[in-house]
Amino acid sequence: MATLKYKIIKSKSQYNGYCKTLEGLLENKAKNKTVKEEIELLTLLVGKWDKEHHTFEDLDPVELLWSLMEDHQLKAKDLVEILQVSKGLVSDILNYKKGLSKEMIRTLSGYFKISQEALNRTYQLVSPANSHLRNASARNTTKGRPYAK
Repeated sequence: MATLKYKIIKSKSQYNGYCKTLEGLLENKAKNKTVKEEIELLTLLVGKWDKEHHTFEDLDPVELLWSLMEDHQLKAKDLVEILQVSKGLVSDILNYKKGLSKEMIRTLSGYFKISQEALNRTYQLVSPANSHLRNASARNTTKGRPYAK
């Protein structure tokens, strides 16, 4: 009996390997029937792992992005290439200084194979006027009005 090329994902390292293989297959221009079926199978296996191990509802979009970057072994410079934006903008997004645009959300959801809704949720940005403060609750107030009435 022949051994299976792919099995149900049972470890993080297996998951990372399958993701890397899937990315390689997706980048390959020549896709015959066998390659297309392999892509479908890997997408199904990776999706099953994601559904069981990632609770996206608990994370705000930036936390989710950090988690996806870790899972896919990506750095901020990789997001610069994926999104085709500046390093400064990626840094601002990852540090809660700027929000994700609709186009960025579309690009990231396509790249990571997740729903756009996971990245298209509201979250608190750091107020630039108070970014020098260490206390998160103080940072998120408007300058001169530390207490809401």
